[in-house]
Amino acid sequence: MMHTAVGWHVELEFEEDQERTRAAALVRLPDGNEVRSHGYASRHHSDANQPRVGEEIAGARALNDLAMQLLTKAHEEIDEASGRTSHPLTH
Repeated sequence: MMHTAVGWHVELEFEEDQERTRAAALVRLPDGNEVRSHGYASRHHSDANQPRVGEEIAGARALNDLAMQLLTKAHEEIDEASGRTSHPLTH
């Protein structure tokens, strides 16, 4: 059996100020489509300024949204090809 290696490149960019972090995620798919998402984190005024933590939270939220968009896209393609309704929230 022959296996084909496929890779996706995911980009994450961050914008930060003293209280908020915004993450933008992008994945370019082999079919030429791009899926984009955003995630946000806010620092409570009593928390220490830890930019890396804000990046981790905002990045995780952006990647989670990206994952849900990819699941939805895949199930729409399954539905279109099969003529039936698939279930995107099952594992």
